[in-house]
Amino acid sequence: MTSLRRPRPSTLAVVAGLLTIYVVWGSTYLGIAVMIETMPPLLAAGVRFGSAGLIMLAVLAARARLTGARLEAPTRAEWGAALIVGTLLLLGGNGGVVLAEGLIPSGIAAVLLATTPIWLSVFDSIGTGRRPSGLVIGGLLAGLIGVAVLLVPVEGIGHLDPIGVALCLGAEISWALGSLYEARRGATMRGGAFGSGMTMIAGGAMLLIAGTVLGEAGRTDLASISTRSWIAFAYLVIFGSLVAFTTYTWLLANVPISTVGTYAYVNPIVAVALGSLILAEPITPRTLLATVIIIGAVFAMVSGRPREAEGAGPAPEAAPPERRGAT
Repeated sequence: MTSLRRPRPSTLAVVAGLLTIYVVWGSTYLGIAVMIETMPPLLAAGVRFGSAGLIMLAVLAARARLTGARLEAPTRAEWGAALIVGTLLLLGGNGGVVLAEGLIPSGIAAVLLATTPIWLSVFDSIGTGRRPSGLVIGGLLAGLIGVAVLLVPVEGIGHLDPIGVALCLGAEISWALGSLYEARRGATMRGGAFGSGMTMIAGGAMLLIAGTVLGEAGRTDLASISTRSWIAFAYLVIFGSLVAFTTYTWLLANVPISTVGTYAYVNPIVAVALGSLILAEPITPRTLLATVIIIGAVFAMVSGRPREAEGAGPAPEAAPPERRGAT
């Protein structure tokens, strides 16, 4: 009996895919910073993800109709799981990021969020009872040192807003918990792009509710929203939530996760560089030192994880999840 094997993708296709998630995910921090200049943070994020989810489901429905395929309606349990994951990943994760970027530079937010894989490893160890390796523990400690380098006041260097830093750390924890919940509750999650669309719709709805409760709707003036904020919003919907997500899931199906996971090292560098070039965010020796320490911590943590634990998702600003082992 002949076994069918998936054809290996070309090296050029893999390189193009990796460059896409390196640049697009690294640039979404800048996109958020520009979007919230004149848009309400949580409401804009809610519309962003809700729109992306609706577009994805509409495309899948149209494709099913054209091909004659049967598209099963999601069950109540699947919607419930999508609501929990969407709340943790998009409300807690991305919502924390958009609020934080109103208080701290986008590049700093990206550097802080680079430690997300460390939290995933820590919570995974707690949930499974598996003792973390020495490299993982060392990576955690180094990551905390990197955060401390950014936080501790130094004469002549302005300190960061602690609320912004706390929001980033909260976003990481929420993203890690949502990722692990999805991995453990895979049976109740709708898989594939359809499940991702459901998660984006559910999470987008929660962001809209949160923004309304916090009074963002009453403070919103559509006429005052700048053109560049609209452009950033469109970029985040199309590239941040659709293109990068599709590319990431394709890479996961064709490339080792250790290769795909290199985004965690590259995204902060891209974000810091773009923040400096476009928003004139300062790059101080202190920022560079913290970036090196945190990226080194993530590298140590990833290197020290057991093979069966490979499968962390992206950081909170990465594209919405399909499966955590996927995004």
